Amino acid sequence: MKPEVTPFFHEDTNTFSYVVAPPEGREAVIIDPVLDFDYKSARTWTEAADQILRFVRDSDYKVAWILETHAHADHVSAAPYLARELGAKVAIGEGIEAVQGRFTKIFNLPNEHQPHGADFDRLLRDGDVLRTGELEVRVIHTPGHTSDSNSFLIGDAVFVGDTLFMPDAGSARADFPGGDAGMLYDSMQKLLALPDDTRMFMCHDYAPGGREVKHETTVREQRERNIHAGAGVGREAYVSMRNERDAKLPMPRLIVPSVQINMRAGHLPPAEDNGVSYLKVPLNRLGRNPGERTGHD
Repeated sequence: MKPEVTPFFHEDTNTFSYVVAPPEGREAVIIDPVLDFDYKSARTWTEAADQILRFVRDSDYKVAWILETHAHADHVSAAPYLARELGAKVAIGEGIEAVQGRFTKIFNLPNEHQPHGADFDRLLRDGDVLRTGELEVRVIHTPGHTSDSNSFLIGDAVFVGDTLFMPDAGSARADFPGGDAGMLYDSMQKLLALPDDTRMFMCHDYAPGGREVKHETTVREQRERNIHAGAGVGREAYVSMRNERDAKLPMPRLIVPSVQINMRAGHLPPAEDNGVSYLKVPLNRLGRNPGERTGHD
């Protein structure tokens, strides 16, 4: 099957969200939706998510599932908002339990949030098949960037989250808590073993060199041209390159709010006695001295 894929680009975070639907039929899934967030004022709003919502309603789609490729560190998820508006459920990889376990310690949240994945409606395992209408979503566990990272194969299209970028951008970082460059290399090889003409959809594109932003490539193009994983790059060389590169990267701009919210399936932290939700900032806990690094992934 060749599903219809509609991308939505969130310019502030360089993130692509997708609505995926069969050529005929009304069942669709949403992948990696974004909630607008202004760090300076700590305000959220739903402009980006409302674009997706209008498209789904105008197309007369029924959305049963919202899929997260992982608990993102660079944008806040709009999954709860869209789930409420559309009567959908939210799914993520079962590795979210490990992500929650690590970050509840980093943010010191032992009592208000336990690492059990219960914020999500379903935890997905490698090889799971999620069926909705004419769509069949096959789960490919692709850890390395994070331990909960999954890719979703739907017909001839695969949605890779942050495992791979466009060929001229290479691959995602592997230095977050629970990340592992060797595992990331192995995950990339899983994806590069798919049929050549498989369409591959990115979660981010930072448009290196100032080129236009792109969201789609193919397995063949990645295998032949990806600057990090293609053209026969070996595991040892990749791990060395990735670790050296990651040591120079700053933390993502929104990692502190994003992880606290996204590991809760996009829900805000519990409101305090004044009815307001608060985020915590762990001082000197994430990353290294930012004055020693340049660049971003």
